[in-house]
Amino acid sequence: MKNDINKKPLPYLTGLVQKFASKIGARVVVEPEWGFVAQIIYKNGVVRSIRYLSLDLNHIAASDIAKDKDYAKFFMQKRGYPVAEGKTVFKDSWANSIKSTRKIAYGVSYAKKLGYPVITKPNSQSQGSGVSVVWNEKELISSLKKIFKIDKVAIVERYLPGHDYRIVVLDKEIISAYERIPLSVTGDGKNSVLSLLKEKQKQFLTQGRDTKINFADLRMKLKLQRKGYSFRDIIPKGRQVFLLDNANLSTGGDSIDVTKNIHPNFAKISKELTKSMGLRMAGVDIMVTKGNITQNPKDCSYYIIEINAAPGLDHYVTTGKAQKRKVEAMYLKVLKALGKKD
Repeated sequence: MKNDINKKPLPYLTGLVQKFASKIGARVVVEPEWGFVAQIIYKNGVVRSIRYLSLDLNHIAASDIAKDKDYAKFFMQKRGYPVAEGKTVFKDSWANSIKSTRKIAYGVSYAKKLGYPVITKPNSQSQGSGVSVVWNEKELISSLKKIFKIDKVAIVERYLPGHDYRIVVLDKEIISAYERIPLSVTGDGKNSVLSLLKEKQKQFLTQGRDTKINFADLRMKLKLQRKGYSFRDIIPKGRQVFLLDNANLSTGGDSIDVTKNIHPNFAKISKELTKSMGLRMAGVDIMVTKGNITQNPKDCSYYIIEINAAPGLDHYVTTGKAQKRKVEAMYLKVLKALGKKD
């Protein structure tokens, strides 16, 4: 499947819809230059749209709330779901317009109250963009300034590390569950960190995984410095070194499939949360700080990181044939359902 103008492969979801068009009794019209936007036109006259990773499945307002991390946390907490303690901090211009004093100085004061390290993240970005663990005031201020280049609202949150899981829910079914491991390299005693990273990027391309490591990401440099390394250093053989704190697959993280092992009660939590947030399809991100996803939640400590109304599965499908079949079956089911008249 090729884009008509630049002959590049279509984005995963657009290409998949085009592949399934005949099976769902529809034709697909793709915006040709970039391929991220398309319309699905069914034989019965129903027209549905695709935009990036979003389909006409979740309601717009519910999706918008899920994209706003602070609003989503409010509603999740109201429903009794555990979330990490945190506060929003505003870009100066936005704080002035809404007559708020919660500027960077407020964030510094709040972080001191929480105790370092803390997490900083943009309120409305996705795929791990701008998420950092900061260890002191200088790093906090620098991180907030970077966030305010891409978002007018930042979140300063208590740092509660653990096992990071993404559970994908469609209606009353768990489609996939996997542990997310941050971007890392394992030393071979010969090559530098930078060389190992470049090799990892080549492996992604070989796997058909559309992940581009940002070699200029300052978060990696800081992470290495805290471990006493630089990009030029050679890591001892067998030693694993993490380069980012966020575990998103889109930033180079790895995954361990746990779909068959997830405890029924963690599955139940994910399904009920998706429904209570007004969504049919969602990626529920859970951090288990004590125990793991195979155990009863009652015997674990955990919290909900966030909920994603348009979970990207393009990286997940490259992890195995079973995963690819599972995701394609899910999207085929969704596309058939979208063809029904309202």
